[in-house]
Amino acid sequence: MTYPWDRPLGAFPRSDGTVELRVWAPRASEPVSARLGSRDHVLEPVGNGISEGLVPGVVGDDYWFVIDGKPLPDPCSRWQPEGLRGPSRVFAPRNPGPGPGVSLTDAVLYELHIGTFSKEGTFDAAIEHLSELKELGVTAVEVMPIAEFPGRHGWGYDGVYLNAAHSAYGGPEGLKRFVDAAHGLGLSVILDVVLNHLGASGVTAMEAYGPYFTDKHETFWGKAINFDDEDCDPVREWAIQSASYWVGEMGVDGLRLDAIHAIQDQGAIHVLAELAARVHAVNPDAVVVAESALNDPQVIRPASVGGFGHDAQWADDFHHALRTLVTDDREGYYAEFGTVAQLAKAFHRPFVFDGVYSPHRRRRYGAPADDRDPSQFVVFTQNHDHVGNRAIGDRLPRDVQPLAAFAVLLSTFTPMLFQGEEYGEPAPFQFFSDHIDEEIAAATRDGRLREFAQFEAFAGQVPDPQDPATFESSKLTRKRDDELRDLYQQLIALRRDLGPADAVAEHVDDVGRTLTVRRGDAELAMNFAREQRAVPVAGARVVLATDDVRLEDGHAILPPLAGALIR
Repeated sequence: MTYPWDRPLGAFPRSDGTVELRVWAPRASEPVSARLGSRDHVLEPVGNGISEGLVPGVVGDDYWFVIDGKPLPDPCSRWQPEGLRGPSRVFAPRNPGPGPGVSLTDAVLYELHIGTFSKEGTFDAAIEHLSELKELGVTAVEVMPIAEFPGRHGWGYDGVYLNAAHSAYGGPEGLKRFVDAAHGLGLSVILDVVLNHLGASGVTAMEAYGPYFTDKHETFWGKAINFDDEDCDPVREWAIQSASYWVGEMGVDGLRLDAIHAIQDQGAIHVLAELAARVHAVNPDAVVVAESALNDPQVIRPASVGGFGHDAQWADDFHHALRTLVTDDREGYYAEFGTVAQLAKAFHRPFVFDGVYSPHRRRRYGAPADDRDPSQFVVFTQNHDHVGNRAIGDRLPRDVQPLAAFAVLLSTFTPMLFQGEEYGEPAPFQFFSDHIDEEIAAATRDGRLREFAQFEAFAGQVPDPQDPATFESSKLTRKRDDELRDLYQQLIALRRDLGPADAVAEHVDDVGRTLTVRRGDAELAMNFAREQRAVPVAGARVVLATDDVRLEDGHAILPPLAGALIR
């Protein structure tokens, strides 16, 4: 059975000089109108809070929906040329040709932020650097959120209009050019989308339409989206149509769903399972990648066995196990990591906490994931969270990066790099924002200071997120360490030579801080100590090493913080 909200929501130009409009506004006490051109056009109510109509208009026309006398942007707007508080603009959908798709078995992902990836901070400027990524061996770029958010610059996780590519980046036309350019090079595009909350600057406008939010659940960032309370069906459709739009009409090859552990749905069919099914129906080759802190393989199990049917998920435990060994960071949630045995376990499947007791949470956490293919887990040494959520946005130290990259890129999992890490980018990636509401700006600034007040090392050093200098300092300088970049390129090439062979830990020494992992006929020998170590190996030839390594009497003599692949 179909319902009025199942039909496409938003504005759709037609060839006869009219625009088809459809909006869900159950809270309107007066008939809903569309303001397009010089007049208001009353829309027809068709049930369940849906109003629709055909009005004169063409691509590029600005419009508002008028709710009880107040003009508001379209909740399903595809273009906000003047930002959150301006009118929506009619945008023509397109029928993109097939992209290269995403094959997780040989994928190398690259996370980038449009605003800091280039000096200009636009889609068009980012295009100039895509060929470098192709040469490096990257197969897909993962773009941080671009849905229209407050101001001109920010991380994008406080977006409001889910379908509108950020105006300061170049809007939907700029995104189309970016996607086409990536596809022309054989690169796929994965888009980071946020469905666990909306930016606070847009809450009032959305609430004027209907119950987009619910008090039934809470999130750390703001009001929870209504996926399972009264009148939730049109809200679910709004979110799912958005996901389908990016893949079907804008041609992106996949979606990364932010923090799905903060998306609450107690309904019979979880909205995340329904979303994955709809995206795959639009493009069977598209991937849905989840960020989940639950360590739950249900996320990536097929719907046929009760899973959400997502293709992959981020795996933070691998990052934590690796980072604590190469840096000795032990604060906060890092306190429960730091042993070689944990990393050895993570090389098989990346959930260190897979049903075992977590001291940080003071309970058992996670579930085993042995039934899932290793390629379904995305691993990394850097990403926007693990760099940007540090007090000063500092990156992984240069002296530990070769070994960290060795472990990630030669693992069996799907690796992801963070912009600039492959050549040792010296600029930090800091937390920055450009909130248009002073109250929200002040709360963001104060919250950042409180977050790190307990750390004496950062007293007076936490950058003001609202200061434009914080944003500018996070732009890539592109000052290259060619030796490091060459290592990354070699590791990516060697990764493909290794193939899908599973990882089995053979030598685990927590006292000496050394580890050997076998992958088929190859051994990954790693030394996490600050002193030279002799690690037992069976192979007779060093294929690649991050430092000068020699073989003696069945051992690899590894310098401090070094790794070697031996056959």
